[in-house]
Amino acid sequence: MTGRWIRTLAFLGIVCHAWCVQAQTVVLYSSNNAEIIANAVGSAKKKVPSLQIKSVTGGTGTLLKRIQSEAASPVADIFWSGGVGTLAAFPDVMEPYESPEAKAIPLQFRDPKGRFIGVNLHVMVLMVNDKMLRGLPPPKSWTDLMKPEWKGKFALTDPSKSGTAFIQIYGFLKQFGREGLEKIAANAVVVQSSGQVYKSAATGEYPVGLTTEAAAYQFVVDGQKEIKLVYPSEGTYLGPEGMFIVKGSKNLGAAKQFYDVLLSKDAQESLLMQLYRRPTRSDIAVSKLTGLPELSSLKVFPLNLQVATEEYEQLIALWNLAVAKAKR
Repeated sequence: MTGRWIRTLAFLGIVCHAWCVQAQTVVLYSSNNAEIIANAVGSAKKKVPSLQIKSVTGGTGTLLKRIQSEAASPVADIFWSGGVGTLAAFPDVMEPYESPEAKAIPLQFRDPKGRFIGVNLHVMVLMVNDKMLRGLPPPKSWTDLMKPEWKGKFALTDPSKSGTAFIQIYGFLKQFGREGLEKIAANAVVVQSSGQVYKSAATGEYPVGLTTEAAAYQFVVDGQKEIKLVYPSEGTYLGPEGMFIVKGSKNLGAAKQFYDVLLSKDAQESLLMQLYRRPTRSDIAVSKLTGLPELSSLKVFPLNLQVATEEYEQLIALWNLAVAKAKR
């Protein structure tokens, strides 16, 4: 072989290598924060070292609408994460995929047509600051918060600004009817972001915040002994968050690899142990890896989140009426 041919083959090898690396790039649209994305990217790098992840962040609704607007020439390869009820409203932008990892995910967290799947699970809790109860018995249920003595003593996010709060409000309506919803509205201090809820409970501005297990547990891990997580006795509500591959993905093979990674046991255990994101996989012993209980030990009030999404405008209107009534 001549020197010229050797140089030519070497050049082609370099070109091929560069192209292969580029072909492994995945564009991720995500409503998760930078820490969560970095954790997932770290898991991906361990399993598939050549995989490159470019992330674009924003609100769930904004990103989903952007994917719709880019449908003719998709930019994103994967969207992660949003409430599965919300995702169900965008079936036309999804590329069905049955991951080999999906068998470990319970059917209740999977779309039957393989269009999207739950990656992690939000569990709704009462975040109680024991030091600020001032003689009040700690609440054990949603209905405790409906009693007159709890007026102005717990924080709740405006459900039009928070998917977590929307699930809570939908749960109140389905479990306790309009009367229960109105009692919550009459007693709650409505704030404008989810962060305000758990921060106000942590600082003692309010004795209780209605938030997610992961958000409240972070303060327990950080050493705030006065913070307790209460799983309501009538049943908590679940908010699975999922992902999907974008229809027409330009990097479908790499997108499937990243999708598989996010569903893998290693990746979900990492998100649990480092960021307290409860996994959807059924083969992870949550209580052995953290101080959180197993999902099977909790009483859960079931909600149809796809129906909830369809009833979104109606529910927000009912909530606004309940808040207005409380102010009279």
